[in-house]
Amino acid sequence: MATFLYRLGRGAFRRRGLVALVWVALLFAAGFGAATASAPTSGSFSIPGTEAQKAFDLLDQKFPGMSADGATARIVVKAPAGAKVTDPAPKAEVEKLISGLKGGPGADQIASVEDPYQTKAVSQDGSTTYVSVKYKVSGMELKDDARDALKDSGHDAQKAGLQVEIGGDALMEAPETGSGEVIGILIAAVVLVITFGSLIAAGLPLLTALIGVGIGVSSITALANVLDLGNTTSTLAMMIGLAVGIDYALFIVSRYRAELAEGRERDEAAGRATGTAGSAVVFAGLTVVIALVGLAVVNIPMLTKMGVAAAGTVVIAVLVALTLVPAILGFAGKKVLPAGTKSKLFGKGKPAGTEPKANGGTRWARFVLRRPVMVLLVGVIGLGAVAIPASKLEMGLPDDGSKPVSTSQRKAYDLLSEGFGPGFNGPLMVVVDGDKALADKTADRIKGLDGVAVVMPPVQNEAKDAAIVSVIPKDRPSSVETEDLVHSIREGDPEGVYVSGQTAMNIDFSQKMNDALLPYLALVVGLAFLLLMLVFRSILVPLKAALGFLLSVVAALGAVVAVFQWGWLGSLFGVEQTGPIMSMMPIFMVGVVFGLAMDYEVFLVTRMREAYVHGERPGQAVVTGFQYSARVVVAAAVIMIAVFSGFLGASDAMVKMIGFGLAVAVLFDAFVVRMAIVPAVLALLGHKAWWLPKWLDRILPNVDVEGESLRKHLGDADSGSAEGPDKDRELVNA
Repeated sequence: MATFLYRLGRGAFRRRGLVALVWVALLFAAGFGAATASAPTSGSFSIPGTEAQKAFDLLDQKFPGMSADGATARIVVKAPAGAKVTDPAPKAEVEKLISGLKGGPGADQIASVEDPYQTKAVSQDGSTTYVSVKYKVSGMELKDDARDALKDSGHDAQKAGLQVEIGGDALMEAPETGSGEVIGILIAAVVLVITFGSLIAAGLPLLTALIGVGIGVSSITALANVLDLGNTTSTLAMMIGLAVGIDYALFIVSRYRAELAEGRERDEAAGRATGTAGSAVVFAGLTVVIALVGLAVVNIPMLTKMGVAAAGTVVIAVLVALTLVPAILGFAGKKVLPAGTKSKLFGKGKPAGTEPKANGGTRWARFVLRRPVMVLLVGVIGLGAVAIPASKLEMGLPDDGSKPVSTSQRKAYDLLSEGFGPGFNGPLMVVVDGDKALADKTADRIKGLDGVAVVMPPVQNEAKDAAIVSVIPKDRPSSVETEDLVHSIREGDPEGVYVSGQTAMNIDFSQKMNDALLPYLALVVGLAFLLLMLVFRSILVPLKAALGFLLSVVAALGAVVAVFQWGWLGSLFGVEQTGPIMSMMPIFMVGVVFGLAMDYEVFLVTRMREAYVHGERPGQAVVTGFQYSARVVVAAAVIMIAVFSGFLGASDAMVKMIGFGLAVAVLFDAFVVRMAIVPAVLALLGHKAWWLPKWLDRILPNVDVEGESLRKHLGDADSGSAEGPDKDRELVNA
């Protein structure tokens, strides 16, 4: 592989004009497709195999006019102290509000507006009522005039002294890139300038990453409606694509500069950088693709599509790194080196005095080699302590009750809880596939269960062969009591009776995530273990990589629980409301963080493996790996932490949680696991770290990531180190 990539990189360098033209053409083609495509929708959401999904499917068959996909809103109205919403003046304002919605802007997207005085949607004390609005389309597909009309619907009532708050998913809007993400990219630029000491070298990874992300995200936007991709798919693809795109370009540019320092010609340096660092990029990219495509194990179409689309963006990032980066290096000339670098580095032969000097990575590696047990214990115990809160992880899906108390959605949620009871915000919908007798029997049985506040009379369809029984729990939607009630209804129901509704769907979704976590972990870690075994020709190094990842991701989950569920340091991170952790957070973190963690593992340990294969002792190889790669890994990690931390400024609690979780996970994995635990373990294992049974060595194909065959092909293979164990001990004791 190294020889093939060497030729690819050298060819791209020499034909840089053509290569750059092809990528620019692809960018324009993808951009044109995105610009001419219709706006992406929220995408269909289904959870195959769950009872809630069976109920929704039954609704589509038996109640064709009732769409489960349409957005809903509740306009909650509360009268002033001492007054009731049934009084003439408040009642007139509510009726004016209803007529304004029916005849105002965006009315063509409204399916129904219920009059609370006809449906008797008035609290027992008469202080609160609500207007239910049902739309024909999802919240993401609502036109701006319809959403604005909803937001403005209560202005006149508020002027009359009534409190009006609006909740529901009709207020949902597509996520937008905020200033936090822009600040993250600016921080990435600063880190790159510090790392390379050259504006050109710093700008190159950002430029190529943005081109790759532009092609990937534009392609997703162009195909969104055809493939039923939700608008969140492009957000995930952009985040992952930008992360790996910068990482991969950073690694190749860094290796290119090292080859120039060896005295190579520029085209030769580009070829060698692509052959060696490019091999690491290919396998690092494969681990990310495995993690993202592996989301199909969960068997939720939306997640599968998100994972495959993001994996496609990663593939583009790899191709950009292998072709466009060498091409742009050809245009950059000497400007990729720090100002003042002597031009003799571009001549043939290795000039005197160009041996890399000891740096921070070298000093840190020697420190770890002197005290491996202490470093290992501190790292493992420290991450273990942070991981403790993960044992109390409670999962759920966010609703209006998890929004900041300053928002109208949260105020509407609280008003409904006060006026109608905590369970009113999470009604259960029991769908009965049968006649009226079965529906009545089901309703009577549910009335006798614990945790039930109200059971509405069954509502039959036109054919009289199905019915809906609405159940209001006593407790809030995300409570354990409500979950127990859902299970109680399901346990006693005969065939043809299904519990659904948003609350039941959330419970099923959380259970689905829980059940899929271990199979997903086994698949991703297992396949990546085999892949890393090919890369490193070792059993213990991939095992160490996988265990280190598990430690860092569990520690990150512990930090998420401590901040977002328990509220520790919540004010520091802008957490206004604690609650259950988003159900897909563990699997999402496993997929994304695993990919990035293996990036750092491959980048760092490949250079150690390369040094070991070419004759260095195990301890010396660790020092060499840190000497060349530690600076790059640290820069890449700081960039990713900055990008992910940008999401902390988002007002949406879910986005804030994702940003915090990913930033903390990268912090733990890069700086504790890869930079401390990994060298400590390698120091303790010595030669055993690179052990592979002879029979397995014969079976496994040689992918030559470290470039041994490439050096032989080029006629400059190392003869091996003759310094032996004495030199190794000298390095350890230095």
